[in-house]
Amino acid sequence: MSDAHTARLSNRDYTLVIDKSGSMADGHDVPGFKSRWAAAEESTKAIAKQVEQYDPDGITVYPFASGFKRYDNVTADKVGQIFKENSPMGGTALHLVLKDVFDKWTERKKAGQLKQGEMVIVITDGQPNDEAMVAGEIVKVTKKMDKQDELSVAMFQVGSDASASKFLKHLDDDLQKHGAKFDIVSVKTFEDLENTSLTDALISALSGG
Repeated sequence: MSDAHTARLSNRDYTLVIDKSGSMADGHDVPGFKSRWAAAEESTKAIAKQVEQYDPDGITVYPFASGFKRYDNVTADKVGQIFKENSPMGGTALHLVLKDVFDKWTERKKAGQLKQGEMVIVITDGQPNDEAMVAGEIVKVTKKMDKQDELSVAMFQVGSDASASKFLKHLDDDLQKHGAKFDIVSVKTFEDLENTSLTDALISALSGG
């Protein structure tokens, strides 16, 4: 990893948002895994281990479905326990968890407690309950930003649900048409991550790429 990449990814807060809706129990489209949930666990452990280098005080983890839980100061070795305490069931209320993530970011910004920036990493497999509200939460938070890489959202799609792919592509490509101040969403599939490093995927997310 280059020093330039290390500098850009360091001194940030990292938040992982993990879909635990009922469809995450499906496994037909994740070769080598019993379920999307199992694939998400492996990827979350890898992501946590990677970002621990940049955010040594631990990351924030939100498993979500119809509601969500919040775990603070999580180190890579604690990820497995979070997956044991949660299992796939319920809907996909992504807008609710993103609202909480963005509200906490806004509070820290107002209090002057932000680091160089925050990276929100979302692992999900399907369409959210309310697409318009998800887009709305992202558009709203961009209007509180002063620079591009102050807040970034990297979305990783597990599985191959076509409707989810269409929605995530919309978030990646079209939010500025709906009033977003910055393009802060970057979308990758788990297949993409097999062909690029996690570091490159996170760097891309800083530019909304």
